[in-house]
Amino acid sequence: MSRVEVRPLEAADLAACGAMLAERHRRHRIAHPLLSPRFEDVNAAVAELTAAFETEDASGAVAFRAGSPVGFLLGAPKTSPVWGPNIWVEAAGQAVTDAEVMRDLYGVAATRWVDEGRTAHYVIVPADDEDLVGAWFRLGFGQQHAHAIRPPEKVATAPLAGGLSVRRAVRADIPELARLDLELPMHHGLAATFSAGRVGTVEESLADWEDDIDNPEYATFVAERDGKVIGSAIGCALEKSSSHLSLALPDNAAFLAYAAVYPHARGAGAGRALGEAVIDWSVDSGFDSVVTDWRVTNLLSSRTWPRLGFAETFLRLHRTVGY
Repeated sequence: MSRVEVRPLEAADLAACGAMLAERHRRHRIAHPLLSPRFEDVNAAVAELTAAFETEDASGAVAFRAGSPVGFLLGAPKTSPVWGPNIWVEAAGQAVTDAEVMRDLYGVAATRWVDEGRTAHYVIVPADDEDLVGAWFRLGFGQQHAHAIRPPEKVATAPLAGGLSVRRAVRADIPELARLDLELPMHHGLAATFSAGRVGTVEESLADWEDDIDNPEYATFVAERDGKVIGSAIGCALEKSSSHLSLALPDNAAFLAYAAVYPHARGAGAGRALGEAVIDWSVDSGFDSVVTDWRVTNLLSSRTWPRLGFAETFLRLHRTVGY
């Protein structure tokens, strides 16, 4: 096999790279047909790649073998301080004809990223491409996050037991909803996740809920046990999420956006019941699929959501350079 030649990605490469991206998405949809078919079209894939290429401070690499393009890699930084001095390869940011080529591409692209001081690298990879995921693992990356999808079908479950019930939230629930807003980020700060994300205040959440409780674009549910609120969950259209972009944004999809249960009430099925409530709302609202995501080090959500039929579509992989 001839040697691979790699150089920085240029605008003139986008048409050929977009064709590779469309082919990657076609293969991905064989495993996950609920993903949008739009990006199997080369023109749509080129448009997504062009938009990513035109993002501020975007850069990447393209690989050739015997003069023909065999892969590309494209990343851009995010301004949020939560992610560190970062670079993100989003869902439209990579495709290869041979997974091993990705290691060559990263070797060129990451040289610039690190020279710019961007040492926290995040990559969104199709979950079912084992060879590509393996190539990233051999570059020092590990899985941080999962995106997942399920069909819009109601979950057949037994009646809730132990005094547990789920209902739509009302304005009188705002104090509990505000307190529950803090539970997920606080849980993520513990083992095994150890997230560095900011934990807000109850006062901030109270103000937000006063404005948002009646917003028809969000469906908020609470779980009660013996008449006391012990958990909450939120459903909405997936377009409300800033994490599900481009090829990772199925058409007309609902989003299980948030769920939390007080620590003392965990283990009795409240989280699952809240997830089921959002799924049922999604079906009744006419969505074509339901999407959610989770930190894979969150032991609760990484076990509960797959049991509700969510199948991983994309993995977020992460590497911090220099340690």
